[in-house]
Amino acid sequence: MALQRGHHVVALVRRAGTFEPSESLSEVTWPEVTDVSALTRALPGTSVVISALGGADKGPTTVCAEGIRSAITAMKEAGVARLIALSAHGVLETHDKSLYSRAVWANVAERMRDKEAMEPLITASGLNWTIVRLPKLSDHDAIGKYRVGTDLPIRLWSSIGRADLAAFLVDEAETPRYAHAYPRIIR
Repeated sequence: MALQRGHHVVALVRRAGTFEPSESLSEVTWPEVTDVSALTRALPGTSVVISALGGADKGPTTVCAEGIRSAITAMKEAGVARLIALSAHGVLETHDKSLYSRAVWANVAERMRDKEAMEPLITASGLNWTIVRLPKLSDHDAIGKYRVGTDLPIRLWSSIGRADLAAFLVDEAETPRYAHAYPRIIR
């Protein structure tokens, strides 16, 4: 989405070869999320960092908290002030007794704990942050119709497609509407 809108993108990936580099897309391998220097070297000339960190394995994980701690340090060293981070609905104050929250915590509690550790690091960072609290992600084509708000109800069946999420993230990077807020997005 960002490339389609004419932006230059630096994609930090855990494994090399995730993207095919082009004139507008640079891929930087960042295998260890605690490696601040690798991230700092990738940031010059960047105006916004969009973090889509997430643990893929079952069991305890700290990839989100450790990765965002590194990102905050690197951003401050590189002079990048805008951070948009993906989190999950059901963390912190949204961890309630709803069916959605109970189902997520029953299935991926370790990843939710990692997101809960990540969010306070972001809010205390002094950066211009937005934390997007996602429902379930789906792999359908962009439909271009989705709702965003800080108080949208998230139901057990709520979801957002990755393509529509990408469109929102680029919109928010271009024109911040949710600075220091926790927007939710659903289709």
